[in-house]
Amino acid sequence: MSTPQPSAERRPRGASVDLSLAPHAAPADEDVVEQKEGEIGPTGRPLRFIPEPPLIAHHGPAKVLAVCNQKGGVGKTTSTINLGAALAEIGRRVLLVDFDPQGALSVGLGIQPHHLDQTIYNVIMEREVDVENVIMRTNVADMDLLPSNIDLSAAEVQLVAEVGREHTLVRTLRPVMDRYDYVLVDCQPSLGLLTVNALAAADGVLIPLECEFFSLRGVALLIDTIEKVRERLNPKLEITGILATMYDPRTLHSREVMARVVEAFGEVVFDTVINRTVRFPETTVAGEPITSWAPRSSGAKAYRSLAREVIAR
Repeated sequence: MSTPQPSAERRPRGASVDLSLAPHAAPADEDVVEQKEGEIGPTGRPLRFIPEPPLIAHHGPAKVLAVCNQKGGVGKTTSTINLGAALAEIGRRVLLVDFDPQGALSVGLGIQPHHLDQTIYNVIMEREVDVENVIMRTNVADMDLLPSNIDLSAAEVQLVAEVGREHTLVRTLRPVMDRYDYVLVDCQPSLGLLTVNALAAADGVLIPLECEFFSLRGVALLIDTIEKVRERLNPKLEITGILATMYDPRTLHSREVMARVVEAFGEVVFDTVINRTVRFPETTVAGEPITSWAPRSSGAKAYRSLAREVIAR
């Protein structure tokens, strides 16, 4: 005789399935060993002296940093959110620009982009839309968001016929530059017209680089694009730094890639390294940066250290 199985709760045919994850309470903080100046850091070099960030008497004009890598899944959006939050902690006013049609930056801050009536797409393509009316406050003090959604994918096609199409983002940001100290642009994982717009608007490029061999190979193409933009569109453009992400010191592969990166790019590589950890996916579900979700975690301390390096550069 077969054992009767417990009956499953029946769902009406056609009913939608809720795939959202409710954020749980932040996990317990972890102990982090602080490294000091002169000690050998994860890059294999002695840690450089980073001065305390100076206090500022007023805000603006903003320094624009494009967070860029044509390879997906290397930590661009995570780095944009958490670097922005760490800069805001230090007293800087920050604007995050979601320049990816996937809208991951908006989602990572707890916003559902498909519910938005106006995004950066409307500011770019509709002259009557004021950028100040589209900028949103976030849960982080002194950090605002210019959101995006799938509509932005149409802009790449529509801008082709525009005069001065590579400088569209510059014109979009100009009215609010004096309100912020930093504008961080989260680029899409490609080297198309939207990314060229971000590079044409930027003072510097922050390149998140996953400690994995294929990521290392792709950086040469990105740097070639940066040099072309510098020559033809934006003479002030510089590489602010290369940020090693998803580093796992336990694996030989991660350590070998790190050594190759430092050998190839030298002082451009930040001393700060972002280790692989489960905390970052948790923050995406929670819709807040790691600096507030797990403020004493190694990830939060790493992005605070990165913020200090960015200010010092």
